[in-house]
Amino acid sequence: MTTYTKEQVKNLVDGRLDWDTTTRMLTMPKDHERFRLYLEVLQERVSWPDRIVLPLGPALYIVQSATSKRWVTKCRCGHEFCDYRENWKLFANIHVRDTPESMREVYPTLLAPDTRWQVYREYYCPHCATQLDVEAPTPWYPVIHDFEPDIDTFYRDWLEMPLPERVD
Repeated sequence: MTTYTKEQVKNLVDGRLDWDTTTRMLTMPKDHERFRLYLEVLQERVSWPDRIVLPLGPALYIVQSATSKRWVTKCRCGHEFCDYRENWKLFANIHVRDTPESMREVYPTLLAPDTRWQVYREYYCPHCATQLDVEAPTPWYPVIHDFEPDIDTFYRDWLEMPLPERVD
C-alpha cells in the first residue's frame, strides 16, 4: 500500500496537492500512516496542547483534554464546546436563514428554496466566528446531531493504533 510524505499530506490539507497524487489518494484504500500524518499536520497547526483524536471538519476536532484527559469537541481557535458525545451544535452560535431575503444572500431569487419547506442553519464558533457547519432541514426539524463516532473501535479495529486514554 502506498504511503505518502508529510509534505504531501500538508499540501492535501492546504488544497495544494497535485491532481495526480490527489486522484491516487482518492482511489486507493486508505492507509494508517496517512491518518497518523494527517493528525500530525493538524496538531502542528493548533496552539493548544490537547491531542487531536479525530477531526470532525476543517476547524472542528474531538480532542483529549491535556488537563482532564476527557474527550471534548473543540474548535481550531481553542474554544471547547462540550463532551464529544453531546451535540456540539447546541453550544454554537446559530444563524437561521428562514426568510426569502436571507436566502437571497446565498441564492439568486429563482433558485432559493421555499422557506416554508427549508431553512438554512449556519453554526459558528462563539469565540472566533468560524463557520463550522450548515444544515438545510425543514423549519420544524430539531438540530441535527450528525453522528457519535465509535472512536474505540476506529482506533482498535481499523487503525490498530493505541487509543488516547480518557476519563469518562
